[in-house]
This record gives sequence, structure tokens and C-alpha cells, in this order.
Amino acid sequence: MSSDRKPPSEATARGGIFSRFRRRKVDLDAPAEVVPETDTPSAEGAVAVQPETPAVRIEEQATVPDTAVTRSEPEPEPEPEPEPESDNETAPIPRAATAEPARRGLFRRALARTGAGLGSLLLGRKAIDDELYEELETQLLLADVGVEVCATLIEELTARVKRRDLKDAAALREELRALLIEMLIPCQQPLDLGSGGPRVVLVIGVNGVGKTTTIGKLAHRFQAQGKRLVLAAGDTFRAAAVEQLQVWGERNGVPVVAQSTGADSASVIFDAIQSARARGLDLVIADTAGRLHTKDNLMAELAKVRRVMAKLDPQAPHETLLVLDAGTGQNAVAQMRQFSASVPVTGIALTKLDGTAKGGVIFALCREFGVPIRFVGLGEGLGDLQEFDAELFVDALLAAPEA
Repeated sequence: MSSDRKPPSEATARGGIFSRFRRRKVDLDAPAEVVPETDTPSAEGAVAVQPETPAVRIEEQATVPDTAVTRSEPEPEPEPEPEPESDNETAPIPRAATAEPARRGLFRRALARTGAGLGSLLLGRKAIDDELYEELETQLLLADVGVEVCATLIEELTARVKRRDLKDAAALREELRALLIEMLIPCQQPLDLGSGGPRVVLVIGVNGVGKTTTIGKLAHRFQAQGKRLVLAAGDTFRAAAVEQLQVWGERNGVPVVAQSTGADSASVIFDAIQSARARGLDLVIADTAGRLHTKDNLMAELAKVRRVMAKLDPQAPHETLLVLDAGTGQNAVAQMRQFSASVPVTGIALTKLDGTAKGGVIFALCREFGVPIRFVGLGEGLGDLQEFDAELFVDALLAAPEA
């Protein structure tokens, strides 16, 4: 499918349906003003490093009692008995048999609200007619895919149906599925930080999108991969932000480098990278203060953080991960546009998909920017931050509602 944007034709507008939908923007509370800073990280200010989680004490194994009888001759080995069926309950289950269905179920539950209308639209429908196209347009717009993306999808879908002489709604659904997957596949690129260390992941975003929670879940994920890491409490402006990150550090058994509230954010991250180098760690995940994408001075601070990192590693950060709240709908597109104008965004984490009906904004993000969607937040659990999978996402979006 061509990436060029096409204006909606009169045939696809169908009664001016686009005029009934307007982009909605979410007002976000402005953060506190940034204290003027310099490019040189301060040498003063103690670095508080959270101690490593103490090793778990292993209980002593029970010894053989003194009254145990020593046999001079070994007894004949008994015939092996068939294993009881109950043993299967504790036996390890092969990953291949459970991982994919579990992920599919997680995607489906998280996208139930976004895909509620799309999933039920084609149930019981047989013929492809103008009414079906109009209802499809409506459901795509309600899912917040955006007017331009919706127009492109309907135009291309109509052309494919006509070209292939499709007659029934089931065939139309398969064509829609293929189109949606084609649109998202270019953004399905898992995060690969490469070798060497420490690698640095800089996490950015506006207030309230879930940056700190995402960092906690990332720490859990990287630990499961055998990575040794440290967290940098670079959000020195929001009240209790440092304490919140330290709670996540304690929960995961990961050290946290922090300074006092109001300290230079770049200095904290600089100290964290130095600490990781000294301790031979693999990874630094750096938090930053939430900032409105419309505040030029706050956005300029991110450029300073990158300059300070470069003094230790010219390639740092190795990933600049922008966290976006799916619930903000098309406003997420505006945030991405402004952040990418200030710093090179190399990946996106789209959070809170389980609490919104606007998850369709992911299509607008992929179409306009082509930046990889690294992770999607599908719930509140540690394992609910999942790598983005285009096929699982689309299938969950089009799944029929459960009875």
C-alpha cells in the first residue's frame, strides 16, 4: 500500500461523516518551572545508591538421623510405577504450548474497549454495501485512528474489494485485517541495545503518561533477560518522584542513583552512568521530569541531558523511549511531533491500552512517523508491558466480543 496520503474522495466521505468528528485534545497540567542549569554536571551533591537486595538465606538441609539403619546389601530396585495424573499439575509446561495463546489473550483483553465496535460490526452481515462502509468508517473514527488514516483505509479497502470482486462481509474483514497489519508491520521492531556496556535508555514524556511505572516494568523485563542494571532518578522536580522510583528499585532489587529534589537532572544521570561503569553493569534506565510538549524551555532541557551523556559516551543514549498514553488519542500525535523536534526519538511505549477506547491512535503514529513501537502497556502487572506485535494487535482489535 502506498505511503502517500490521499484526500478522502466524495465517494468515501459518504454523507460528510468526517465533519461529525473532531480531534479531541487533553489538557495536561503544566509541570513546575525548571531551575536554570549549566551543561557541566555538578561535582557536588552526594549520590544515593540504593543497596543491592541482600542475598536470600538458604536454609540448611536436613541431615540423616543418627538412628538411620545402614544396610549391608542394597535392596533390589522396585519396578517403576506409572506416574500419577496429579504430577502433571506441577510439571513444567512447554513454552511453545502456552506463550502464544497467553499473549493473544492479554492483547485481546486489553483492546476489548478499543475494538468493541469493530469486532461486532461484521457479525451476521453478509453483503458488502454502502451502509457497511459507513458503519466501518464510524467505528474506525471512534477507535481514534484519525480522519486521514480512516480515509486512506476506506479508499484502499474499497479498491481491493472491487478489484478482487469480493461479495461477502467475511472477505471484507480479511482484507481489512491485511490492510491494518500492513500499516503496522514497519513499526514492529523490538528493542536491541547491542553489546557492550553500559547501554543507556532515556525515558521521556509528558506528565502522567506512566514513565516511572514503565521504567519499573522495563527493569523487571531486562532482569529476566539476565541484564545487570541501575536506575537514574532524573525526575528531580515532581514531588515524590525519586521515592516512587526507589520503590520500583526495591521491588526489583535494582540500585537507584538519586540526588535531592531540585537537583540537576543531567548531573544525576551522569552520576548513574559513571556508577554503572565502575560496577561493570549492563544497562542504565534514566527517568526524566514530565514536561508539556508545548514548553520550549523544558524541551530544551532534554537536549542538555543528551549533551552531558555524550561526555561519557558519544553514542548515549542508545535508546530514547517516548512514553505516550493511548487514552489521549490524537493528542499523542502532537506530543510525538514536538518531542521528536527537540530530541531524536528512537522508540515509543504506548501505555494504558487496557483503559481506553482510543487505542487506534497507534495507526496514526505509525503512518506519520514510522518510529518503532517498542512496547505496549496492556495492564498493571509487571508482565503486562509487552513487545509490540502487529498481528496480535490487529487480531485483538477485530476479535468478536466474548459472550
